[in-house]
Amino acid sequence: MYLINKEQNKVTKLKQKKFSELRFRERDHLQEWIANNPSTLGEELLIIQKEFSGFSETNERLDLLALDKFGNIVVIENKLDDSGKDVTWQAIKYASYCASLTKQDIIKIYQDFLGSSAIAQENLSDFFDGRELSEIVLNQGLNSQRLILVAANFRKEVTSSVLWLLNFKVRLQCFKVTPFAYGEQLFLNFEQILPTKETEDFSISISTKAQEEIEVQETLKNRHHFRLKFWENFINFSNKKNSLFSNNSPSKESWIGKGIGMSGVNMNIVVSNSYCRSEIIINRGSKEENKELFDFLYQMKDIVENDFGAELTWERMEDNVTSRIKYQHDGVSYFEEDDWKIMNEFLIDASVRMENAFKEPIKKLNAYSKRK
Repeated sequence: MYLINKEQNKVTKLKQKKFSELRFRERDHLQEWIANNPSTLGEELLIIQKEFSGFSETNERLDLLALDKFGNIVVIENKLDDSGKDVTWQAIKYASYCASLTKQDIIKIYQDFLGSSAIAQENLSDFFDGRELSEIVLNQGLNSQRLILVAANFRKEVTSSVLWLLNFKVRLQCFKVTPFAYGEQLFLNFEQILPTKETEDFSISISTKAQEEIEVQETLKNRHHFRLKFWENFINFSNKKNSLFSNNSPSKESWIGKGIGMSGVNMNIVVSNSYCRSEIIINRGSKEENKELFDFLYQMKDIVENDFGAELTWERMEDNVTSRIKYQHDGVSYFEEDDWKIMNEFLIDASVRMENAFKEPIKKLNAYSKRK
């Protein structure tokens, strides 16, 4: 790895280091780095537990337990400078233990991890793009579990067994993680070494197809039917009031949205079987940028809420890529047509007020973003 010096038009080689010489430890450092930013492993993952030991009749514990965007369990095992000889077998054992975890088991594990700082069901819904918990399939099938091994160096005993397992469609990845130094600055590089990119792309396409087949179920069709009916009713109602959602079409999703003057910052309205809400969603791709933009808006909280006419719920959502500001009405359901009038009126009123309250702050946010 090289450092680019633009002014001198030169590159300087960074010095490769060992974790041991930097006095970094597996649990205190590498594990925490991945837990705090699981996108280092090349995708969006939701960490649901650290040092998980909830297995019957064994005291073994796995390093990190996560979910991917398809609801699959992901077992992450970390080593430092040496993978050791037995990490593959170790990870396979953990995956076999996790194969029997039910949806309710996973929710409880995640809630234990969160403590009282957040509600697991809400975080799961956010991670799965606002889908209702009843629609989310978790840990489907006895061979859907995934394994990720992380180490600075992998022994041949490990890479050989991984290559063999890949032939049998075991979903396993190896990431080589290397620390580098340049003066007092330290850098960390994550590189997937197994499987090759071409093999991974093929595996992902199979996984996606399987997931789509799982989701085409009668229960979801029923929900989609109700949501389409609700959004048809809402848009007709909305068009009689104003043109705010005149460009939207009925959807089978639980939300519809519109732009409010900044790319990656949208206003959504969301319905479920227990609430409806209007919200500002910040999602410009980068977790760090999203949090920075949220903090910028939060500085104007009093002004925004004064213009809106009520308190809003400001959710920075530390563990998620996105951030959200919402105004919610509980105790209503799109399944109940008797609730539709209440929901329609609430969503129109909240959205109009929210658009007006955020008009000037979004202009300032745009200017701030361009100055960076």
